Amino acid sequence: MYYKLNGVTQRLTGAPAAAYTPQGLRPSVPPVSPPVIFASPTKLVSEAGGQVEYMGPNRVQEMQKLFQKADGVPVHLKRGLIDKLLYRTTMGLTVGGAIYCLVALYFAAQPGNK
Repeated sequence: MYYKLNGVTQRLTGAPAAAYTPQGLRPSVPPVSPPVIFASPTKLVSEAGGQVEYMGPNRVQEMQKLFQKADGVPVHLKRGLIDKLLYRTTMGLTVGGAIYCLVALYFAAQPGNK
């Protein structure tokens, strides 16, 4: 059994099944499926052959040599000045944020003026 709200008494009253019409729930399915936007690849496999194109040269072996060199420098600092700047900036912001949190906690713990 379905119910509807009576506008005069503001109470729920019994209603026939026709009163049940949910908004937005439609059982209809589109009769035709929408067209696929990217149905065909831009380059066929037979056109590419055995060659695969990359955005740049393969530098994996070069990077492996750089990162595996036993020179006592941590891996996250091996690439030079930019890595050092990023590391120090990150550490500075982390320490500064921690100090800021402690200062905010200190001020929040002080009794308020009445």
